Amino acid sequence: MYAIVKTGGKQYRVAPQDVIEVEKLKGEPGATVVLDQVLMVATDSGLHVGTPFVDGASVACELVEQKRGPKIIIFKKKRRKHYRRKKGHRQHYTVLRVLEILTDGKKPSVSPKKAASGKKDAEKAKADAAAAKDKPASKEAAKAEGGDDLSLLSGVGPVLEKKLREAGITTFKQIAELTPEQAKELDEKLKLGGRIEREEWIEQAKELMAGKAPRAKVDQKKAAKKDS
Repeated sequence: MYAIVKTGGKQYRVAPQDVIEVEKLKGEPGATVVLDQVLMVATDSGLHVGTPFVDGASVACELVEQKRGPKIIIFKKKRRKHYRRKKGHRQHYTVLRVLEILTDGKKPSVSPKKAASGKKDAEKAKADAAAAKDKPASKEAAKAEGGDDLSLLSGVGPVLEKKLREAGITTFKQIAELTPEQAKELDEKLKLGGRIEREEWIEQAKELMAGKAPRAKVDQKKAAKKDS
């Protein structure tokens, strides 16, 4: 038993358990997709040709994955006009597995596997949890934990702030009171490559404790004034 179906402006010959790539359809992996534009159905009783579609016929499929085709380069050029345009394109496709061919208006009776969809949801939840864990603490959260917003130091980003907190450095006072030996030891421990001395973290920490504006913001204001 096989059928000829139309989707995405193309025709496909399909049989149960066939895997086909069609133009992109909406849906998540594991979902059921019903193709109702059936042009012809071949059964034990013979061929049934539609005009243009076979009444009551459909093909039930499982959405396996959403994918993209190979990259195609489009290049345009005009001689002696200094005109060149280069673009790339990757077509979106949907991979379907044919479950059954239905006639006489029947509904799908085979349930597709939900493992792929469930696995994807679990991986997404795990990734969200990891992102929330790695997200740097805000200024209010840092104060609530008994620390300062170390990202106010010039040269300290989210990753470096996390490393400092893991090393036990949570306040400007701790940085301001570092001795040259302690600063060198911390620099080597966190593999900062001399950043503590180069970025003048100790001086910056003292300025922040005194209520001065962060150097990063001052530099931004100077750059904006220069541009204007």
